[in-house]
Amino acid sequence: MSRQPSAELVQLFQPVEEGLDAMRACLEEQLVESSHAVADMTGHVSRFRGKQLRAALVLLSAKACGTYTAEHPQVAAVVEMIHLATLVHDDILDGAEVRRRVACVNQRWDNQVAVLLGDFLYARAFALSTTLSSRLCSRLLAETTRTLCVGEIEQSSRRYDFDVERETLESIATAKTASLYAAACELGARYPGGPVELGDTMAAFGRELGLAFQLVDDCLDLVGDTKVVGKSTGTDVADGKVTLPVWFTYQASSDEVRAAIRDAYTQPGVEDRAAALKAAVDVGPGVEAALARAKGLLVDAQGRLADLPESPARASLEEITRFVLRRSF
Repeated sequence: MSRQPSAELVQLFQPVEEGLDAMRACLEEQLVESSHAVADMTGHVSRFRGKQLRAALVLLSAKACGTYTAEHPQVAAVVEMIHLATLVHDDILDGAEVRRRVACVNQRWDNQVAVLLGDFLYARAFALSTTLSSRLCSRLLAETTRTLCVGEIEQSSRRYDFDVERETLESIATAKTASLYAAACELGARYPGGPVELGDTMAAFGRELGLAFQLVDDCLDLVGDTKVVGKSTGTDVADGKVTLPVWFTYQASSDEVRAAIRDAYTQPGVEDRAAALKAAVDVGPGVEAALARAKGLLVDAQGRLADLPESPARASLEEITRFVLRRSF
């Protein structure tokens, strides 16, 4: 069984409850596979479905903008499958062991299988998108997937780079995470071919929301409790990723402490690099600075909704911006 969204999110998603039920039914149908080996894996990965936030954003944006159609649940299913594919591939890149409190695909099987399963999910997503009446979903999500890959490649190329500029870190996070949020909100507002201006506004909302979400994720990876977060923590430091809370910490440190931070990342034989980092420096102020940046982004995102008519869907979108900042998972 897949893990359902929290009670708080269920309430926030109430304006699109029927659409989410239709999205889930579509998703279940798309994950059916005659191969017993693949079916075993898709059954396992179905347990990764937690917040289903990106799918909900498609539907809430459509409702809030007055553009909801019968095909929007299918659009949301395409977005959710792309997200699932990124989770499977991200766990390989991060060397993660746990996702949604169950073993990651790369741990239960191996990296080779995980790569292929992620590819399978991408293929099913784009096959479904070709059955829709408008090409907008296929075009936008193909470009978004390219952006996601570029973001991951750029992040890998910047490992152990403490001289990276803050703008570059945010650009990478925007590409690898926020771009799918932006696409979800834009598709909600524009599909099958609505006003470009409205789509641009909602894309900007999703981009700011998604970047804030990633910054909170970076903080949780550094200081969160694995049992609460529901996935492996400390993987960013172990993989050499300099995230924004670490960047803020490093920038505020003396030369001596900076050397200790670099040692935590690179010194051979360190088993728990996240623990070594926290032993070398108090990461608290850096986490607070990253959360402050996230809060600023969410204030900007809320402002994007000002011209939308008042509705339960708009109210949910506004509340989601607050949820992102206070979440612990």
